[in-house]
Amino acid sequence: MLRKKAFCLLMTVSAFFGLIACHAQRPAESAAQEQQDSSASLGTSIHLKRIAEFNEPWALAVLPDGRLLITERSGQLILFNPIDQTKTLIRNIPKVAYGGQGGLGDIALHPEFAQNHQIYLSYAEAGQGGYGAVVIRADLNLNQAQPQLDNLKMIWKQAPKVRGQGHYAHRMLFDGAGKLWISSGERQKFDPAQDLTSNLGKIISLNDDGSVALDNPFQTQGDIAKQIWSLGHRNSLGMALDAKKQLWVVEMGPKGGDELNLIQKAKNYGYPIVSNGDHYSGLNIPDHATRPEFEAPKLDWTPVISPSSLIFYTGQMFPKWQDKAIIGGLSSEALIIVDSTAQPVKEIQRIDMKERIRGLQQAKDGSIWVIEDGKQADLIQLLSH
Repeated sequence: MLRKKAFCLLMTVSAFFGLIACHAQRPAESAAQEQQDSSASLGTSIHLKRIAEFNEPWALAVLPDGRLLITERSGQLILFNPIDQTKTLIRNIPKVAYGGQGGLGDIALHPEFAQNHQIYLSYAEAGQGGYGAVVIRADLNLNQAQPQLDNLKMIWKQAPKVRGQGHYAHRMLFDGAGKLWISSGERQKFDPAQDLTSNLGKIISLNDDGSVALDNPFQTQGDIAKQIWSLGHRNSLGMALDAKKQLWVVEMGPKGGDELNLIQKAKNYGYPIVSNGDHYSGLNIPDHATRPEFEAPKLDWTPVISPSSLIFYTGQMFPKWQDKAIIGGLSSEALIIVDSTAQPVKEIQRIDMKERIRGLQQAKDGSIWVIEDGKQADLIQLLSH
C-alpha cells in the first residue's frame, strides 16, 4: 500500500527570476506563495500522480514498451508495469555491498536495446582494500515467466577500492555515438580526484564494451588515466546531454557549493583544491574565483539543493520546459528547473515536492517519472493539467 493514498494533485509551481545566484539562493516557498506567483510566464500546472511504492529505489529506465526497470539499493531489480502496477523481480542480480550510500545503483539501456536487449548496472561491491563501484553489462531476458539477466560481464570498476561506503556516484549515460559515460565519486577521500593513477573523482569515457574510447585525453599516462575524460569531481549524481549533445553533470558540494558543470575534455574541475563550499569541519576551501586555472561551475548553490539526478526535457507535455535541465533535489525536496542556455546559466523555477527526490526519467508521452528517496518511497508521474 502506498504510504500516501494514491491521488492526482493539481500543483501550480512558481518561477524564480533573477533571484538565483551563486551563494544567494532563495528558499523554497509555501504552496500558497507558489500559487500566487503562478501568473509568471514560466508558471506550469502539473498533476502529481502517485503510482506505486518501492523500497530505497535508486534509478529507473524506461523500456521501449513503456514498462520500467527500477533498482532498489538492497539489490533488487524490478520490472514494473505502470498500466496494471504489477512488479516482477529480475533474477540473477549480482551480490551488492549494501550499506552507507552503497548498494545497487544506476541502470542504463544500450542504445540498441530493442535489438540486443543489453542493459548496464552499476553497484557497490566489497573486495581487497574495502569497497568500490563496478559496472556490468548483461542481457535482459524477458522471454520467460521469471525474467533474468544472462551473460553478465564486468566492464569497469573503481580503482582503488577504499574503506567507507560513501560517494560512489556511479551514474551512467549513453550518448548518441554509443559512448558510455560514468561518473566516479571520490569516495570521500578528497585527493584521488586530482590523481590520474586513480579513477576516483572523475568522469569516465568508455566504449559500450568497456574498452577505452580512442578520443580520451590522457592516453599516454597509464591504463587508469586512459579511462578519464575530466577530473577534479566530488560526487556527481546526475548526467545528461543537452540539445547540442553537450554533457552536463550535477555534483554534490561539501558544506555548500553544489554544482552544475558543463563537462569538457581534459578539464580539471578543481575539487578538493577549490569549491564554492567549505569542509564539514568548517575548514575553508578556496573559492573557484581564486584559481582560474580550474574549470568553474556554470551554476552553484549555497544553501545546497543536494542534486541527485538530471535530465534535459525534450517532450511536448510541458512546453515551458523544452530543452531545460531538470534536477532532482534530496535535501531541497524539489525539482529545480535550469536554463543552461542563459548567460549566465540560471535557475528559473523550483517545484516543491515535499519529499527527497532520487531519480528522474522522461516517458515517451512527455510525462516525467520521478522516484522518491528512502524506504517506502513513491514512484510519481508528473502530468500536465
